[in-house]
Amino acid sequence: MMAGRGHQDWMGELPDTLSTFPLANLAIPGSHDSFSFWVDEKSPVGPDQAISIKRLAKISLVKKIMKKWSVTQNLTFKEQLESGIRYFDLRVSSKPEEAGNEIYFIHGLYGIKVWDGLTEIDKFLTHHSKEVIFLDFNHFYAMEHEHHLYLVNMLQEVFGNKLCNADCVENITLQFLWAKKYQVLIFYHYNIWNEFSFLWPGKKMPAPWANTTNVHKLIQFLETTLGERSKRGTFHVSQAILTPRVKTIVRGLKSGLKNTLVHRNLPMILNWVKMQKPGVMGVNIITSDFVELVDFAETVIHLNFLLLKTHKENTR
Repeated sequence: MMAGRGHQDWMGELPDTLSTFPLANLAIPGSHDSFSFWVDEKSPVGPDQAISIKRLAKISLVKKIMKKWSVTQNLTFKEQLESGIRYFDLRVSSKPEEAGNEIYFIHGLYGIKVWDGLTEIDKFLTHHSKEVIFLDFNHFYAMEHEHHLYLVNMLQEVFGNKLCNADCVENITLQFLWAKKYQVLIFYHYNIWNEFSFLWPGKKMPAPWANTTNVHKLIQFLETTLGERSKRGTFHVSQAILTPRVKTIVRGLKSGLKNTLVHRNLPMILNWVKMQKPGVMGVNIITSDFVELVDFAETVIHLNFLLLKTHKENTR
């Protein structure tokens, strides 16, 4: 049995009290580079990479190595949703060498078409009407204004009435969303967001990044940035991820990200998660690589019951 299975309807199953709390004060599991369960080693290297890498990648072995370091998840969108993941970190790109406006997910190498990923997510939401997701489009490559229009129209076409209009963050509770039948909040880090009522500005979803290979530094960074979290008006992402440096990759060439950095440090990262409390200055969205390796989603979801306990004690 895979860790974290069976959390398909966790939002719908939360105690009533929690469904009245702002989503910004609940603990929500997310995935880092959510789409990177499949990257195409036959595709050209993406425009998110330096020219030196593009040159190197003409050697087929280099692409195989890139794949080992580009893949940060094993589960598809559907499998991530079933395991309880509700926040998706998305990076997208056009293919400059291709005619038309088609958009792909990207992390070093091209992933699946955005359309295919979105329709898979939509299908899940249709079957699980009380579940709500956050789509955070935070990196765009090789995209002109018309690519953005193409993508935003696609979002509208796929999700339709499930899209939640940008609003005051504190108003967004599960009760509010269920009443309106909203299931999708889209954060868009490009200045087209103000032209569409259903796009939330990227600044409402800060996701400070530690950029370290050292788990102790990571945990210190997560603590510091939580302490600086704004009390109102935004969601907050704690990126519980380690980032490989060039020398990390060189040392672990064959073994890849999962075996070099993630496996070894996940238990310590998970212990940090277990000690957190959601709430106004507490954790909100927590993201990880390879979310299925430990009971990541389950651990994050469980934090909400601490919130309930504190709430009950305070209202006695």
